[in-house]
Amino acid sequence: MGRMRDLVDVDWLAEHLHDDALVVVDASMAPPGSNDPLPTDGIPGAVRFDVEGRMSRQSDADGLGPVGVHDMLAPDDFERALRDLGIRAGDRVVAYDAAGMFSSARAWWMLRAAGVDAAVLDGGLPAWLAAGHPLAPVAESLGRAGDVAVRWDASAFVDADTTAAALESGAAAVLDARSPARFSGAEPDPRAGVRPGHMPGARSLHYATVAPGGRLRPADELAELLASAAGERPIVATCGSGVTAAVVALAATLTGREATVYDGSWSDWGRADSGRPIATGD
Repeated sequence: MGRMRDLVDVDWLAEHLHDDALVVVDASMAPPGSNDPLPTDGIPGAVRFDVEGRMSRQSDADGLGPVGVHDMLAPDDFERALRDLGIRAGDRVVAYDAAGMFSSARAWWMLRAAGVDAAVLDGGLPAWLAAGHPLAPVAESLGRAGDVAVRWDASAFVDADTTAAALESGAAAVLDARSPARFSGAEPDPRAGVRPGHMPGARSLHYATVAPGGRLRPADELAELLASAAGERPIVATCGSGVTAAVVALAATLTGREATVYDGSWSDWGRADSGRPIATGD
């Protein structure tokens, strides 16, 4: 089959669902402030990619410093987590989520950073259901031993210092995928101890503008959006905690642009004790 495209549709997935070495992961998570339970049923054969739990760093025991909300695991820890799921060398992974496109791109970006051939399902679970395809319980693992080896791309994620340097120099455009109300500070941050507003010099590009209704815009529209927000510069994508920033990173990748994700994002920068400057307004 060769390497997958970074974005696949439900017709492609239905055709290839039972291919050898194809793994489907359910990366669903509830948006901040939502109390809705995650669906227990999903695409047949899917396994849970728990962005809120074992797929994000939960402590600073590894010496990587303070823990954000959805910080990336250390490469060795991520490799163990993928093997626990049952992912093997040579597997191709398709990520989806229950919102259409909210957290699936985060799973794709993490897998891509680890050197795993991965794609996002455009439209996610709603598109799968709309096409009349069946559901089945989502499993916690594939029930087999995984042996995938992580080949880490250190350029996939950046920290606050690198983001601050990009803002100061203008060498890269910092695009914020949060809602305009959260970007401007008109709406308080949903996380305790995090200030409202945005990084001075950042530009607002809401992930829902990039993927309205859970489906990515056509490539020419994505290219126009990104050019308007970033010019020709490389992109540092940010959001509330590094999840929907990956939707912007996906759009950049699909249009041939250089992008990275600020891991921790506003939950790191906006902390009351971070010492980082903030701005409000549009």
